[in-house]
Amino acid sequence: MTATSPAPRLATHAVNALLNIKPLAALAKNRARAMMINRAERIGVPWRDRVAELRQLDWEPHRAQVENPDLDYPEYYYRAFHAYDQGNLSWDAALEVECAAHTVHAPLYPNAGKDGDKRGDQHLRSSYHEVLQGQIPTPPRDILDLGCSVGMSTFALQDVYPDAQITGLELSPYFLAVAQYHSEQRDRAITWRHGAAEQTGLPDASFDLVSACLIFHELPLTAARDIFKEARRLLRPGGHFAMMDMNPRSQIYQKMPPYILTLLKSTEPYLDQYFALDVDQELPAAGFAPPTITPNTIRHRAIVTQAI
Repeated sequence: MTATSPAPRLATHAVNALLNIKPLAALAKNRARAMMINRAERIGVPWRDRVAELRQLDWEPHRAQVENPDLDYPEYYYRAFHAYDQGNLSWDAALEVECAAHTVHAPLYPNAGKDGDKRGDQHLRSSYHEVLQGQIPTPPRDILDLGCSVGMSTFALQDVYPDAQITGLELSPYFLAVAQYHSEQRDRAITWRHGAAEQTGLPDASFDLVSACLIFHELPLTAARDIFKEARRLLRPGGHFAMMDMNPRSQIYQKMPPYILTLLKSTEPYLDQYFALDVDQELPAAGFAPPTITPNTIRHRAIVTQAI
């Protein structure tokens, strides 16, 4: 488990105390959202125009096409995420997520600007894929993208592994509707599935690679452990599980000013639990080999392990 100095622990306790005061938590959440949108526009991400364009479409038929009406949502998923009161179960979240990703990841590379998250050389997702290709010698035939959101990570995996059969699984039918729409527009052959990552309903031993991009910081510890076990069940012998997410050991988080930490945690209710997630212990407990952990940006890490 990552060791932290007394100063960060004290800052965390102070921030948590503030966020337990509902009016202050609401103020922090609204401030964080306003800062995000304004920053997007400053760096060239057309947040307001792009979202307005997407809102012109009739999204309900797309949701009906992908939604499993019998799905039971885990309790943790009803929490507010990313300054949305309904969390990921809303059109607001689904229609804004790409703009948010480009904005949040803009600072990762010098002069990348709005392209910090884009596929291609020297960007967030390509840095993750370089780790995958370096540690998985045989290209996977069947890939599952857990928590695929609106498909950004899924399309990027397909670019790297064009001959693979790829399934994107997502718990939000709103996000999945956008992913399905984008795949139609781009003529991409991807299977989209509405389901929970900890109980996918997919067959045993049906994938060579299970990948999860930027989902574990949004999960309580119990869900993270269940997802590790489910990923192990889904993998064929010798298959790989990989995840890319925030790096708790990054100096960015260790030295984050309390004000910025307050804004961040106001939109990430399970961040403390994620930072307490000991992958070196939890992955072997779920049936994996000891993982390899590689920092792939100044604030992210790529984790790769193999089913045993």
